[in-house]
Amino acid sequence: MENFVVEGGVRLEGTLTVSGAKNAALPIMTAALLADGECVFRNVPDLNDIATLGKLLSHLGCTVKRDGPAHRVRVDTSGLGDVEAPYDHVKRMRASVLVLGPMLARFGRARVSLPGGCAIGARPVDQHLKGLAKLGAEIELAEGYIEARAPGGLWGAEVHFDLPTVGGTENLMMAAVLASGRTMLVGAAREPEVEELATVLNKMGANISGAGTDVVTIEGVKELHPPDHAIIPDRIEAGTYMAAVALTGGDVLLKGARVDHMGSFIDRLVEAGVTIDATAEGIRVKREGDILPVDIRTAPYPGFPTDMQAQMMTLLCLARGRSVIEEKVFENRFMHVAELQRMGAKISVRGSLATVTGVDGLSGAKVMATDLRASASLVLAGLAASGLTEVLRIYHIDRGYEDIVSKLSSVGARIKRVPGMA
Repeated sequence: MENFVVEGGVRLEGTLTVSGAKNAALPIMTAALLADGECVFRNVPDLNDIATLGKLLSHLGCTVKRDGPAHRVRVDTSGLGDVEAPYDHVKRMRASVLVLGPMLARFGRARVSLPGGCAIGARPVDQHLKGLAKLGAEIELAEGYIEARAPGGLWGAEVHFDLPTVGGTENLMMAAVLASGRTMLVGAAREPEVEELATVLNKMGANISGAGTDVVTIEGVKELHPPDHAIIPDRIEAGTYMAAVALTGGDVLLKGARVDHMGSFIDRLVEAGVTIDATAEGIRVKREGDILPVDIRTAPYPGFPTDMQAQMMTLLCLARGRSVIEEKVFENRFMHVAELQRMGAKISVRGSLATVTGVDGLSGAKVMATDLRASASLVLAGLAASGLTEVLRIYHIDRGYEDIVSKLSSVGARIKRVPGMA
């Protein structure tokens, strides 16, 4: 076990490069299951979640080669044979369920353990299963596994989601690309990662239109071929570092960050008094004056991302006034509040509402990370706090932030990994 030790009070300055998007890379890697041969994916972040999915794909019979320094992953599906994704491989990461759609589409059957992941609230897969059933799959839940069969193949249908679901939209898109006829996904998720998956599938020979809107149309094709594709930059990583710069009154260029993927978050940062400039290289973030209070309500894209709620809350802990944050996506995503309170934050929670009253400063403390984004928010708090902050259980961060110590250190942060108690 390792911990982070952060010495606060240092202004962040310089240039930092944003990694490829984890939440785009994971479904794109599972899309390799739809084609025969070697797929090449570039700008893939070197993360524990990527390694976990690589192990699952290897279990299924793929040959997975990672070139970490080059951020390249090769997935050769020539040896595919197993159609079972067992619990030991799926329990660590929810995205593992995304092998269900492509395996069912290509082989007519799949057995996938119900997924795990961060403990941030209920994230059922019922929308995935309802949609696959509409495409003709026979679904059974038994002994903690999803058992799906389509002995006659899948066929196109109109699928209405009860609510926008990123994973459900991605699973259904991958299932429908090899189905007979036309599929329409109504009420689909609109996230850039969904649009990116559609781009890759179309490169592979699929016929998908409307990705990035709430109605996605898929015309089934007979077969797909392996792609060579570079992953988009990670908007959540970029947003996290933007919040860090704002907290420290810094001035940093985030190379590769895309304004077009971050509209709602950037709007709230500007409202909070942060200067944002789009450049040819990325996004420059700067704060000189006070942090101003902002009210936030999380929502599916293009609304304010729930994955940036904890980081934004940390920023608003130092605002000149009171902010209200309403969490509308996950019901259990205020677990970082108690840890921020240990550092001197003034936050009260009632149901899905958190009221943040700005304080003059935070103080370093020993804090416990509870999930991926909460972990990041505590590191950010440590950057702005006086004294030392020790963040425990940082394995959460290693799931979603590539080499965070080196990146923050490169712009002046005083942060290091230290051995922790087992």
